[in-house]
Amino acid sequence: MLSINNLSFHFGGRTLYDNASLHIKPKDRIGLIGANGTGKSTLLRLIVGEYQPDGGNISRSSECTIGFLNQDLLSYQSTEPILAVAMQAFERENHLQKQIDKVLHEMETNYRDELVTKLTRLQEEFEGLGGYTMQARAEEILEGLGFTTAELQRPLKEFSGGWRMRVMLAKLLLQKPALLMLDEPTNHLDLPSIEWVEKYLTNYEGATIVVSHDRQFLDNVVETTVEVSGRKLNLYAGNYSFYLEEKALRNEIQQGAFENQQAKIRQTERFIERFRSKATKARQVQSRVKALGRMDVVEEVIDESARVNFRFNFKNQTGRHVLLLENVSKSYPQKPIVQHTSAGIERGDKIALIGANGKGKSTLLRIIAGTEPIEGKRQMGYNVNFSVFAQHQLEALNVNNSILDELKQAGSEKTESELRTILGCFLFSSDDVFKKIKVLSGGEKSRVALAKTLISEANFLLLDEPTNHLDMQSVNILSQALQQYEGTYLVISHDRHFVSRVANKIWYIEDYQIKQYPGTYEEFEWWKEEKEREEKEAAVSKTSTSPKKPSAPKPVYSESEKQTFGRSIKKAAQRAEELEKQITGLEKQKASLEARLADPDTYNNAPKLQQANTEYRQIEQLLQTAQQDWETAMLEVEELEKKMG
Repeated sequence: MLSINNLSFHFGGRTLYDNASLHIKPKDRIGLIGANGTGKSTLLRLIVGEYQPDGGNISRSSECTIGFLNQDLLSYQSTEPILAVAMQAFERENHLQKQIDKVLHEMETNYRDELVTKLTRLQEEFEGLGGYTMQARAEEILEGLGFTTAELQRPLKEFSGGWRMRVMLAKLLLQKPALLMLDEPTNHLDLPSIEWVEKYLTNYEGATIVVSHDRQFLDNVVETTVEVSGRKLNLYAGNYSFYLEEKALRNEIQQGAFENQQAKIRQTERFIERFRSKATKARQVQSRVKALGRMDVVEEVIDESARVNFRFNFKNQTGRHVLLLENVSKSYPQKPIVQHTSAGIERGDKIALIGANGKGKSTLLRIIAGTEPIEGKRQMGYNVNFSVFAQHQLEALNVNNSILDELKQAGSEKTESELRTILGCFLFSSDDVFKKIKVLSGGEKSRVALAKTLISEANFLLLDEPTNHLDMQSVNILSQALQQYEGTYLVISHDRHFVSRVANKIWYIEDYQIKQYPGTYEEFEWWKEEKEREEKEAAVSKTSTSPKKPSAPKPVYSESEKQTFGRSIKKAAQRAEELEKQITGLEKQKASLEARLADPDTYNNAPKLQQANTEYRQIEQLLQTAQQDWETAMLEVEELEKKMG
């Protein structure tokens, strides 16, 4: 459908791609990943034709239409209602609708047979394209993305940039291009909308390329991961979790090959140095010199997993009670946020405030910070020193300061060496620390503002969407920093993987009340699903009018039936035992293949490496099938034993 062949591209004096290739097939679901600045968004712009390659080519089939959601769409403005903007996706249908209206208007004063024929033809095509359902489809997608029915008739210009981006996403989804490209779509979505988009993309009929820092989103929607690294497009045949495992394996093999090659190079160089001046060894020396020149150098693996290697200290520990909200109410004109609600934050709480946009999460954070007027009581605890991070903090950075100077002014009393170590953890290395704030990207400014917040020696942190505009490495750094942080914090985030790593309590706003779940995000998700299931069962039970049927009596089996059951149990148990032996054998073969894959001789021999990889995947598939069959056999034994009583 679309082929990238030997692509080369230079941007601002840097080589982003050098002989990179990728082939995209219909229905491919690709996650495009890589560190900031490697060229992910640039690749999407090359595909859509906004940039031209310096070398190689990008070719696509005639039926390959492309839809591209990018950050430039944030600036799009219109006075039309958002429903009308989304329905611009139906170009042909809208054109036919205008023609139908024109013919109907003409028929009011001039009824002719040719007009009837023309109207019939137009209406047949309109119906075939689904024209009579296009408004319903547009409404369904807009409401799935978080808009209320009443908002569909509001002009686009009345909405913020994030909500306008949702309208543009709805328009793209309605167009159903053969290739849908989404650049950081989750930046502008809340949790319910992210989950809706995940379901939509899973069933999408075309191909998709998604750039995202949201690990769980990638795991749920992509089947192939393409990493932009080393100016190449490196393909992994699985989702993000698969990529992490496979890359670790490849890195281990590559590092082993590198170390073996380096040992061989050192040995060869010692031989050359030792016998260079001996005429009797001249031929062997020259042979080894040529061998070194012909050698394909194996690159050393670069550790890209940044680690936070410093502690965030604060001088004063808080009391047990960090904050108390009592009988608090807050509302805007015709929009209540919370009503007569109470909540408390204790020392050591790591709270994630989650939920749909518009529920008042940022307002609640400002209430906690004391910057939002309220009815009711807000009481900060003993010795509490808090610091707030929100997107508007980026605007508070002094654009004329260097990154290092900006951190010096945070009042942490840390030395320049300590500050440079901290900035290194936030991916600002060596001379990067002297860059002016005004030349930084949005993601880089976020990292600076986060670093300032975390070194402020506050013992209570309030973080509003800190992962927005951060790449995965930066999100990982922030997660580690918060895991090490010994104070208390409340964080608003829609990144489920991030929340699952940093929170020990979940807050959400429901029925204008602050509700809390005293556990991790995974536990909260399980609890929520169980609660919804029980509510559905209770609703079905309540509406059911049929009398409850008495439970069936326990069946009584004859001796011959019992013998039949016994034979079936024995047969299933034998099958399970055979499968268990098969699994043990397959696991040994898998271990043997893993040893082969780690052998440098295999890594340096492309046919051997390919064969070993193929065998490894086959063994994994056989092992998975055998394990499933074993589980089935064991369940069969259990069922039969249950029947026997």
